[in-house]
Amino acid sequence: MKLYTKGGDSGTTSLIGGERVPKYDLRVEAYGSVDELSAQIAMLRDMLSASQITEFDKDLTDILGSLMHVESLLAIGSNGEGKVKDLPQDCIKALESRIDAVSETLPPLQYFTIPGGHITVSQAHICRTVCRRAERHACRAAAEYPVSPTALIYINRLSDFMYVIGRRLTMLLNVSEIKWIP
Repeated sequence: MKLYTKGGDSGTTSLIGGERVPKYDLRVEAYGSVDELSAQIAMLRDMLSASQITEFDKDLTDILGSLMHVESLLAIGSNGEGKVKDLPQDCIKALESRIDAVSETLPPLQYFTIPGGHITVSQAHICRTVCRRAERHACRAAAEYPVSPTALIYINRLSDFMYVIGRRLTMLLNVSEIKWIP
């Protein structure tokens, strides 16, 4: 099987179900943003591995699998309904449980924090901001097309999880959080 199909050479692509749409379609933009998020999370996982920080390895591996599922849900077009099962609610519950568990290890938040202090902390915040952009694109697509509410909730929770990872990494890497004090 060849990697290239030449089907997209005219600026269109196929969604699940066979519908052909322009590559700037809101659904394509949404699942493309989630794909970018996956690459950024993989980079974070690799950076943590290089730093021998294993606390989030299973979380990030599970998240990458869930994001592939979210991409599929965002790529459903006409005649694609029912071809992809919805994201299990357990994915959201697992994220919420981990947000709560990691938050318990952190000092109470008294100020907004500014990303930075260590390259790995900054990468966690890049993941958070790319996640927020992916959420905006997915919400924009959901305003015009059927999109799984579970997928939208998952992306929202994931940005919160990336924030607490960033905060936790400041502790694990022994750097100070940069507080924003206006």
